Amino acid sequence: MINIPSLRPESRYGLPVADHILFNRHYVVGYSYYFRQAKWAMEIVDSSMMMLERADNFRPDFRIPEMFRADLADYEESGYDRGHLVASANQNEVAIQNSETFLLSNMAPQKPQFNRGIWKQLETAVRELDAKEDIYETYVISGPIFDFDMPVVSIGANDGNGVTLPVPHSFFKSVLTEDKKGNLNMWSFVLPNEESGKPLESFLVPTIVVERLSGIFLWDRLTGQKIEQEKKTVRKMWQA
Repeated sequence: MINIPSLRPESRYGLPVADHILFNRHYVVGYSYYFRQAKWAMEIVDSSMMMLERADNFRPDFRIPEMFRADLADYEESGYDRGHLVASANQNEVAIQNSETFLLSNMAPQKPQFNRGIWKQLETAVRELDAKEDIYETYVISGPIFDFDMPVVSIGANDGNGVTLPVPHSFFKSVLTEDKKGNLNMWSFVLPNEESGKPLESFLVPTIVVERLSGIFLWDRLTGQKIEQEKKTVRKMWQA
């Protein structure tokens, strides 16, 4: 068995399963054929290396088989944003790095008020956390959550074969930092795919909740440490 997490720095602390693992230059995606979108996207955030403007070149990812691939037409006139999982602003040291965040394999349908509101606030908060003097590295994994006790809305042109793009009910983001003393800290969030004026800390949940809702293991290489880390008082770091 190849030890894939050891091959990429982003997956140092674990690599969840997926139908198709897509290794980009600066982040990794676990793609779901069933949902025609990422199951998760994993990155290292480096707030000290952010210099470029957005590429805004949204495009399909042709590494994915056509029958499972999202297309620009799926989002046209849908009322939903092409929401980044790995934020464009997190990956803009060089042009190709930023450009790859606009692959549709890194997108999920998000309500505009969510994408441009609370989700953007959380992305900004993660970059601010990474910029703290005592933080060495910040690992982030994000993805969609579907609640099958609720109706599932789909977007996209239905060609008669039922091939549409389902809209997630919520999104998760799990953040793992390593400080200069070698300490690891973890914060996990679940945010409904809707507009919200609540503070970010109100969306904090135990990581095991994210795992149960998303159906994946997070940071599985931290076996024996995960519970200890989440017993720490960390909420104050997310308060204004």
